[in-house]
Amino acid sequence: MVATALGGSVYLAPMAGVNDPVFRSICKRLGADLTFSEMVSAKGLEYKSEKTENLISISEEESPAAVQLFGKDPFTLADQAQLLEERYGDDLALIDINMGCPAHKIAGKGEGAALMKDPALAERILKAVVSAVGLPVSVKFRKGYELGDNSAVEFARMAQCCGVSQIAVHGRYARQFFSGQSDRELIAQIKLAVSLPVIASGDVFNRSDIDAYLTDYGADAVMVARGAQGNPWIFNDEAPSLQEKVAVAREHTRGLADRFPRRLSSMRKHIAWYFKGCEHASNIRCSAQSCSTLEDYETLFERILSQE
Repeated sequence: MVATALGGSVYLAPMAGVNDPVFRSICKRLGADLTFSEMVSAKGLEYKSEKTENLISISEEESPAAVQLFGKDPFTLADQAQLLEERYGDDLALIDINMGCPAHKIAGKGEGAALMKDPALAERILKAVVSAVGLPVSVKFRKGYELGDNSAVEFARMAQCCGVSQIAVHGRYARQFFSGQSDRELIAQIKLAVSLPVIASGDVFNRSDIDAYLTDYGADAVMVARGAQGNPWIFNDEAPSLQEKVAVAREHTRGLADRFPRRLSSMRKHIAWYFKGCEHASNIRCSAQSCSTLEDYETLFERILSQE
């Protein structure tokens, strides 16, 4: 069971619409030390939504994994965290609370990054979840909400006082979404302010970015988000051949078709990512848009290999 982030670990970050269970298992096999689910609504779990349940679905290959919850009601978050602990047992590494998502459909409801504007509520949430489970609890947040609102250091201190086991920080303001550059110096500042393991997030696209966070800014671990899209090899720093890319994309597609057929259409964007920068990448991306069945994808993979 993963209790703390130690030894320069590299994690697959939570990404809505990307971290399906099949992709997470692939990343784990290729070297991710820990994988996180997509953001999971605590309310969705409370209402027993099948769609929400499928966002978790920890496989044997992925275990133990982390689940990230979002919401704004301390009691609901605590109850659902407790139920997840009971349900998944040793397959669950930790519960992560999202306080960094800037998307309007999340922050606009007072959830995600909006909780940085209400530190008193954020504190009640963290204390409630920590008290409800025996598992480690982590929290992910941003540099601040509004531009110039440098509240992350104080937010980190608050989280430590609530008893969380580790914190993850993205060095952009919520209002920036993903524009500009992530502030890596923020990681070093927070490391000086707390005694908890600090996980760095933001602009991690290659091994050099990972090493910089670990070596130059003192991060205990690094979360890879967009840099893992179509590139699960980032976790072992390999440069895959075209055949290897096809093999993994095919594994991903077949896994979704077998376990989550309703999500098969999501492979269109994954295929665009897998083959970005390859010869004929534009044609591959366009062809993927017309794929709807497993057979369609299989035909595309054979065509990609024949063009080598």
